[in-house]
Amino acid sequence: MRATPPPTDDGEPVEPDDPESVARIICLRALTAKSRSRDELATLLRKRGVPDQAATTVLDRFVEVGLIDDQALAVDFAQLAHGARGLSRSAVATKLRQRGVADEVIATAVAGIDSDSERAMALDLARRRAATMRGLDPQAQARRLVGLLARRGYSPAMSYAVTREVLGDARS
Repeated sequence: MRATPPPTDDGEPVEPDDPESVARIICLRALTAKSRSRDELATLLRKRGVPDQAATTVLDRFVEVGLIDDQALAVDFAQLAHGARGLSRSAVATKLRQRGVADEVIATAVAGIDSDSERAMALDLARRRAATMRGLDPQAQARRLVGLLARRGYSPAMSYAVTREVLGDARS
């Protein structure tokens, strides 16, 4: 199967002579949009029909020069997902696993998310959401808060404890 060359700026496909050139162009364009893991790029190259040997050569070179850095991607993603989106440590690890990041890299990336910061983030999320639900009955508030925390990857025990604390504070 021959690699599908990426289009040029005017929409016409480029016909480079070797698949490594095609792989390089595809990877550079993909990395321009956002940082990607090596596995994500390998999947993209496979979908575009780039031969495995050419893909491996290009990906190895990109890792060597620092254009692909799964460790940096994982650390940045973990900080952003936990800090801005409020995801739990397990949810961050799951998202990174879906992106093809190795387990040992994931373990290092989520090491900075300890149980204290998880609890603080869960409390912050629950308090902000509870403030928008003042008109609802307490059972509906509890269901919605537990559901919110569960969707963000928090354990049932933490979700219920945080919900009880937030709703108890609201009643006081």
